Amino acid sequence: METIKLRFVNASGEAGKELEYNRGVRPDSLLAEFGQTGEIAAVKVNNEILPLSQELTINAVLEAVPLPCQEGMMIYRRSLAFLLAMSAKRLFPAAKLYIGHSLGNSYYYTLTPLSAVPPASPSAPSMAQAPTQAPERPTAARNRGFRDQDLAGLKQDMLALVAEDLPIEKKCMAYGEALELFKSNGQDDTALLLEQRNESAVTINKCGAFMDIFVEPLVNRTGLLSAFDLEPYRDGFLLRFPAIGKGKNLEPFTDEPLIFSVYEEYKKWGRIVGVRSVGELNRLVSRKDIRDYIRIAEAFQARKLAEIAEKIYGEKDRVRAVFIAGPSSSGKTTTAKRLSIELMVMGIKPVAISLDDYYRKNDEIPLDDEGKRDFERLEALDIPFLNAQLLELFEGNEVTLPVFDFKAGRRKEGEGRTVRMEKRRTMLIIEGIHGLNNALTPQVDPSLKFKLYVSALTQLNLDDHNRIPTSDNRLLRRLVRDHQFRGKDAAWTIDMWASVQRGERQHIFPFQNSADAAFNSALDYELPVLKYHADSLLRAVKPGQREYGEAVRLLSFLENFAPIPPQYVPTQSIIREFIGDSEFKY
Repeated sequence: METIKLRFVNASGEAGKELEYNRGVRPDSLLAEFGQTGEIAAVKVNNEILPLSQELTINAVLEAVPLPCQEGMMIYRRSLAFLLAMSAKRLFPAAKLYIGHSLGNSYYYTLTPLSAVPPASPSAPSMAQAPTQAPERPTAARNRGFRDQDLAGLKQDMLALVAEDLPIEKKCMAYGEALELFKSNGQDDTALLLEQRNESAVTINKCGAFMDIFVEPLVNRTGLLSAFDLEPYRDGFLLRFPAIGKGKNLEPFTDEPLIFSVYEEYKKWGRIVGVRSVGELNRLVSRKDIRDYIRIAEAFQARKLAEIAEKIYGEKDRVRAVFIAGPSSSGKTTTAKRLSIELMVMGIKPVAISLDDYYRKNDEIPLDDEGKRDFERLEALDIPFLNAQLLELFEGNEVTLPVFDFKAGRRKEGEGRTVRMEKRRTMLIIEGIHGLNNALTPQVDPSLKFKLYVSALTQLNLDDHNRIPTSDNRLLRRLVRDHQFRGKDAAWTIDMWASVQRGERQHIFPFQNSADAAFNSALDYELPVLKYHADSLLRAVKPGQREYGEAVRLLSFLENFAPIPPQYVPTQSIIREFIGDSEFKY
């Protein structure tokens, strides 16, 4: 029999000796060779993340993906979503399970009415005997189509599947068979997604008799998925999972009503215009109706920004400064510029201030755990200087705003705009990642501030069971922008992205619910536009690079979208901040 050579990278990152195996060997039969003491979620094969059930056919360097790491926990979350879909199909075969969006360390789901739908599996637990659900929060129950005992039974069935420790395997089906499968299962969005594709074989995930489309690798056994909870919330429920870096421990739920309200509004809008999934978006592209949809999407976003401007104007007698914050590549800069225009229409004179200009000198920037300069920390900013200038402005005095030179790592001498505030007519527009943190402006009266949170919260899903992570949307934005304006390749952006996300979890997300308003900068047609730019950049990342696995994952994700030419994007669009040719100056 033909053989292949495999070299294993151990838990310390060191490559061990080369071993020979029969072609077609599976990583899940070789777990002892990795030298890992904990659970393994998947495996990197020549830097590409693959499921442990993948048959190996070429010589390769193998590295385990531990369950506790960020990559491992993302696989864990996707696997939990698969487990939930499997259980819902077992218990309620005629019901419709639909994934909504993330909410903290949870995914929000809705489930169609179950009153006339009996449990399907003889082995499924009795709904009457299911444990009673804990009392709900006052904000929870509204118009659900399921009962608390239905949800408790669903959780009990998921735990039963975990106890069975069933294998989850990656398989291939003929295109026609897969299309018929998803149509017969009532997975209309998945069937529509396939109708836009033309590969002869469709990859799926299979566990027992349950099959769902393969989007990204899952864990290889249900027995790994023991840490989760189901909890009623609003019109649906939450699938709760551990936070990254917390092992398998579930932290107390923290509600995010402001973010949920934004998602809910955009989901409703998606239903109204008939574009809730990628398949529906692709259908517009194929019918050449996409330009009308782009105009509608841009107009809806402009309307939401105008509503925020009206809210700020309504408080013009108290508000002296609007602080705009959000995670990386959320479109804060363009949002600030467009908000300034809206305020000018109302007679407010905006003065733009970027917190990036208040960085300390490079040698004063604090270090992170790896000994690198940590520009994400609040302490990287010259807070006393910022507060002194703001107080001077509020007193009506003239100040010269600094300009930071990122190449030199210090402020430019003798440069900067000289500005002054006119009472009742001037308002500061201050943009930066720490804008919502009150520790940024300890000397400023909180009543003088209006805080605006900006993020790209796409309402689109791939299909009924697979969501589009907002972090992927932002990563693709940043990847394109870094290439267009900073001369950086895709590998560079991918390499630093994990550090950016750590900073967001520490310094941005904890403060998002303190905002006075939230603005959704996502445009549901933007991923097909970003694909136009990102495809060639991602293909330039080669298998020998550590970033190859993430590049392959993003390429596979983008394969689901029909491309949209960038010339269709209006010049004032937030997308122009990333792809270029904006009428705004940056």
